[in-house]
Amino acid sequence: MEDFSTLPLSDALRRGLDAAGYTRPTDIQARALPPILEGRDVIAQAPTGSGKTAAFALGLLTRMDTGLVKTQALVLCPTRELADQVARAVRRLAVGLPNLKVSLLCGGMALEPQLASLEHDPHVVVGTPGRIQELLRKKALHLNGVRVLVLDEADRMLDMGFEEQIREILGRTPRTRQSLLFSATWPEAIRAIAQDSLKEPVEVATDLATADTPDILQRFCEVEPALRQKALAGLLLQQRVEPAVVFCNTRKDVDEVANSLQGYGFSALALHGDMEQRDREEVLVRFSGGSCNVLVASDVAARGLDVEELAAVFNYELPTDTDTYTHRIGRTARAGRSGLAFSLVTPRELPRARALEELAGAPLAWIKTPLATGRPSQPPRAPFVSLRVDGGKKDKLRPGDILGALTGEAGLPASAIGRIIIGPVRSYVSIRHEHAEKAVARLSAGKIKGRSFRVRAL
Repeated sequence: MEDFSTLPLSDALRRGLDAAGYTRPTDIQARALPPILEGRDVIAQAPTGSGKTAAFALGLLTRMDTGLVKTQALVLCPTRELADQVARAVRRLAVGLPNLKVSLLCGGMALEPQLASLEHDPHVVVGTPGRIQELLRKKALHLNGVRVLVLDEADRMLDMGFEEQIREILGRTPRTRQSLLFSATWPEAIRAIAQDSLKEPVEVATDLATADTPDILQRFCEVEPALRQKALAGLLLQQRVEPAVVFCNTRKDVDEVANSLQGYGFSALALHGDMEQRDREEVLVRFSGGSCNVLVASDVAARGLDVEELAAVFNYELPTDTDTYTHRIGRTARAGRSGLAFSLVTPRELPRARALEELAGAPLAWIKTPLATGRPSQPPRAPFVSLRVDGGKKDKLRPGDILGALTGEAGLPASAIGRIIIGPVRSYVSIRHEHAEKAVARLSAGKIKGRSFRVRAL
């Protein structure tokens, strides 16, 4: 399949494809969409960035009857961040379907508004296993009308201990449903769930060794363990690529590395599963808004990271398996762009490097390891500062309201203003460093849409 025009899609979904900017199908879309649209169960090996979300979103939207007030599709995701990303993608593709209701149901969010949203069944539910299980047990969520069930990033859900919840949820859906399982890796536990829950599934896979890394320049640096932090800072200072993500294997390393990079002048932030949900959200807002130029993350916490132009990925330590390495570096070089991937390798990690060499079928490219000697005279800080406005959709705020207040009463040039995000109760706006103090003062003293809101820099 070389073109979406060959698929049996409605005019409404073709409008959604156009609105989302899709022109040619990715490898996983070309392989998975034909059996999905035929109504077959599918198990697909597909990492983040492969276009898998559009593949299963088009499949479930094809089977929607918006005139029927029942939950007809359920998508389970490992994290709230990924679930939010998926829900936005579904809404974007469904722009041509009138009255489609998509509900995001995740832990870390207040329960009462979610219960209220379920007074009338949504057509599509996207959520995390724990919260979906909770709402089912409260008899607030009804899955007897589900036609399509999607397990997205199933391997990570199992890594996070959600197998029991997933199996309970599967048991609450009709056996006649279509089941779509997407996973970056295919461990035995995934095979077991597929065997128990899918009916004669079609198996499709992207070629991970070639499909995800053709435009990624990979370089490796050998380093002694005691010099790892200096080597990472040295690489970042030498390469001057941003935004960048640094992957660590442990949460302890995530915090230590972020603190270390801050000492060298980077606008670095940590992201891991031990953080409060609101803190994790604000870190992602700051990173996507340009007020954090280096994000230090664990693998699970980075699921759902939605930054299109990620310049480079750095491995503070090589992961223990090649699939995880491929998945990490595949976060750069999206949408036809090129990317960079740098990995620090200690002597004890050399067997992991040799495994990557076998996967690539060619020698790895090693470079001299630069070591940072101290904080540079011109610290490599991010170009923006993120401001938080304590008002959002519930206050009827729109991006134009904040933009108008900043360029109007506050007197800022439009070039000083970056990304604006409107949340349910809080909003965020990126302001260039040199204008940030003025923006906070003027917004705090003035009004947005005729009302006063608390504003502060993060």
